Amino acid sequence: MIGATLLHSVSYSGSWGQAFLTLDQFVDKAAELGFHGLMLMAKRPHLSPLDYDAAARARLRERIASRNLSTVVLAGYNNLTADLEHSEVPHREIQVAYITELARLAHDIGAQTVRIFTGYEHPAASYTAQWNMVVSTLKECARRAGDFNVILGVQNHHDIGVGYQAMYDLIHAVNEPNCRPLFDAWAPALHGDDLTTAASRLASQATHTTVADYQLRPRYRYQPALVNYTPETPYVQAVPMGEGFIDYSSFFSALEDGGFTGSIAYEMCSPLLDGGDLATLDHYARRFLDYMAAFRQSRHAMAGLIP
Repeated sequence: MIGATLLHSVSYSGSWGQAFLTLDQFVDKAAELGFHGLMLMAKRPHLSPLDYDAAARARLRERIASRNLSTVVLAGYNNLTADLEHSEVPHREIQVAYITELARLAHDIGAQTVRIFTGYEHPAASYTAQWNMVVSTLKECARRAGDFNVILGVQNHHDIGVGYQAMYDLIHAVNEPNCRPLFDAWAPALHGDDLTTAASRLASQATHTTVADYQLRPRYRYQPALVNYTPETPYVQAVPMGEGFIDYSSFFSALEDGGFTGSIAYEMCSPLLDGGDLATLDHYARRFLDYMAAFRQSRHAMAGLIP
């Protein structure tokens, strides 16, 4: 069964003009709303390793524990294929150092997992070269994270390995016990994949998934010579949980049927349909908790656990 419900601090980071809470205020907010744990943005304005020394890390760990928040995932922000046109700059080493420091930070605050990305495809190298570089870098990062007894979780977000088949291949190629997929529904839904098939493929390996729901808004560009419009890539609009096009019921069911018992985090990581004031953010977060409660009740009923 799906485990703890987490709230991602990026939701209250002000990154898209929405209401901003400090990290301490966010910890209190997540507990107040009724979440089991936290997903913490590991960069400014929240949990940057540059801003949290040993004493600050200890205070944060104590605050999290005092709010009875039992599960913590650290959300890293990296791009392993960055700036390939300038080979004299050791970007891979820089990012390995960042990810290693995130593992240390996770250990210090009691987080179980560090979320990272792969890389965006770069025109300066072939796909195969970038794939091999990502695999070798993830191997090194996983081994270094293992020294701090944390899971290195790869989210299916950046170009390399974003397809669910490719993500399966990537984790298999890395072949480190603490390198696991943090598999989300968003990408395969936008790819047009069958979510049950995708979730079933990664369920037994995944330890966490991050959730947000969206509606598609068609876009068009006017062509004067044709007196007509040509279609553009649709805009993806964030909406309350359960009101979008992503079939989360099928996705969650397939995860559970495949053996997934990990955590699930809700994030508001783009402009919301209803605006970004604090009341709206809280409303969306509560809608997610309501959705998960209804899903769990439905699954229990199907299993015959409730009348």
